[in-house]
Amino acid sequence: MEAPAVMRESLEERARGLLAAGDTGSATTVVLRELGPELFGFLTGVLGDSDADEVFSRLSVRLWKSLAGFEGRCTLRTWAYVLARHELGRFRRGAKRYAEARVPISELSDVLAAARHTTRSTHATDKRVQLTSLRDELPVEDRTLLILRVDRDLAWDEIALAFADNPEAFSDEDRKRESARLRKRFQLVKQRLVARMRAAAPPA
Repeated sequence: MEAPAVMRESLEERARGLLAAGDTGSATTVVLRELGPELFGFLTGVLGDSDADEVFSRLSVRLWKSLAGFEGRCTLRTWAYVLARHELGRFRRGAKRYAEARVPISELSDVLAAARHTTRSTHATDKRVQLTSLRDELPVEDRTLLILRVDRDLAWDEIALAFADNPEAFSDEDRKRESARLRKRFQLVKQRLVARMRAAAPPA
């Protein structure tokens, strides 16, 4: 069979091509079309539906404003989770003052709506009700850690970057230390969840 003349470009290649052409709006749309559902799912897992809506809208603004400055020190997917976690932190520090914002890209409203719809449809058929319920009772930081590692399968150095207060100044040594700390924390959280699931199980 003859190979296709044009291979499908990766998300990184498409976004970088649009940014090189000065089209930040289209680059933002491309990133959110591909990553929007999982980013919204992450926010929903940490915050719940109503607050996730607000933070997801704000995250799209943050992405649009900062995408041109992305330096490629990690993948776009990891970088999007860094932005998402920092937006979570801003929301938690000042939820009452959190302002509604809009990205000035007309077609992006459809992208955001599609991401929300896809995520909620997936959640409606999720069979891990007990685990999800127990996870929702955890502190936000532990819940975030579980979702990034278990649901999103991020590597430990990527999770360490997402948890960093200042990712731009995060050295390789910083990543190693934070990765080790988060791995230990993850094991403790997992042990607590397993114990609680066993305690909640009906007797044989």
